[in-house]
Amino acid sequence: MNYAPASPTGNAEAFAFDNSYARLPQQFFARVAPTPVAEPWLIKLNKQLAEELGLDVATLEREGAEIFSGNRLPAGADPLAMAYAGHQFGTFVPQLGDGRAILLGEVIDRNGKRRDIQLKGPGQTPFSRRGDGRAALGPVLREYIVSEAMYALGIPTTRALAAVVTGQPVYREQILPGAIVTRVAASHMRVGTFQFFAARGDMESVKVLADYAIDRHYPEVRDAERPYLAFYKAVTARQAELIARWLHVGFIHGVMNTDNMTISGETIDFGPCAFLDAYDPKKVFSSIDQIGRYAYASQPAIGQWNLARLAETLVPLFGDNQDTAVELANDALGEYGAIFQRHWLDGMRRKIGLAMSEKGDLDLLQALLTAMHQGEADFTLTFRRLCDSARDPAADAVLASTFASTGAIGPWLQEWRQRLSREKATPDERATAMMAVNPAFIPRNHRIEEAIAAATEDADFSLFEALVEVTANPYADQAQFARYQAPPSPGEEVQRTFCGT
Repeated sequence: MNYAPASPTGNAEAFAFDNSYARLPQQFFARVAPTPVAEPWLIKLNKQLAEELGLDVATLEREGAEIFSGNRLPAGADPLAMAYAGHQFGTFVPQLGDGRAILLGEVIDRNGKRRDIQLKGPGQTPFSRRGDGRAALGPVLREYIVSEAMYALGIPTTRALAAVVTGQPVYREQILPGAIVTRVAASHMRVGTFQFFAARGDMESVKVLADYAIDRHYPEVRDAERPYLAFYKAVTARQAELIARWLHVGFIHGVMNTDNMTISGETIDFGPCAFLDAYDPKKVFSSIDQIGRYAYASQPAIGQWNLARLAETLVPLFGDNQDTAVELANDALGEYGAIFQRHWLDGMRRKIGLAMSEKGDLDLLQALLTAMHQGEADFTLTFRRLCDSARDPAADAVLASTFASTGAIGPWLQEWRQRLSREKATPDERATAMMAVNPAFIPRNHRIEEAIAAATEDADFSLFEALVEVTANPYADQAQFARYQAPPSPGEEVQRTFCGT
């Protein structure tokens, strides 16, 4: 199949679509159009992303409410809902699919990269399973805020192109304003997409999907001796690095089901996601994670578990001898832990100002995390204030104030400075490097909830706009946004986040 970009056609609003997934066999999707909505209104257009995609910003500002609500399809769109299965909290569901999402099509951006354009919340599809296919305003704003914040933090992620309100309600535990988010992704293929066909014994479709994924995301493995094994190893490596980077910024996905793990290595589906306030490796926010399966520190192991499920779908492609194929799969999966540990340790070294590697670095880092846990220290603020301590020991007192009990951090700081003495950077150089990897701002849970409440209850989007603005530049000190840097005060803590389905 040829994935070269098509020549731009159509009017100014056209996305120059080249819809390769729609050219796959019919069993991969169901063609379905968005259901029109009553009175759409454009909340937010991501102009920077629109320009990156080669879209006409002026047209989208003028006509975006109709386009991003699904009321009017751009020229060249071929809307469809993708089929996939998945393990949800460890239980296999053989058919899930896009129950409230419709892929409009694909474009080739200004960097030559193929990107999916998908509406989330545009109405029912054949995979809706008695759902209404709609999204409430709160989850749409959360996805917009967090996905764009993740992008600004430098973490591979789907992105938000636009958000609209639909002018009609959705019915959940209460009546809420309806909304739609337009999501942009390298692709929407998931581990669960492979599971959908493998569960049906349709290995021909698994092979077609693997070939498509290789051509789209991993063309470098096509000429490998065992291309499907090389493909699996490449997916494994990307996921190991991605999850390490989540941990570096205190991110908890919340629903790491196999249908929420992309083949491309992007973060996807920002439902009950959240960021750590006080450091706790067992922290869970998701209201549907009753047993802590997807707790902060459990995410690396869950990533490996999900990749084992992917291996099960691909094993028949690894070779004709089944025993040999299984052994190859196990060996490849066994590499995950070392890849993850390398990325995690390298990133954590940078967070505490270490450029060189020494044997005792892991123990030093674990001692810091233990002190943070015991001292109930804010994850983001501790590392950001450590940047100041790297420049000037006089800042240690401010750092210590982050801890409920200041005694825990004092001995660690002595060890840390002894370790820094064997590094070559000057204090200013070290602090500058640390500030580039330790954000001053994250989309804190209580601020997200504050923005959602203002928008939902009062149609006030000013807090949403402010949060988007401040998290677009997370590594810079922004004095005018100081309130967004502070952890929640007593009574402001968010203990539960919700999926919104």
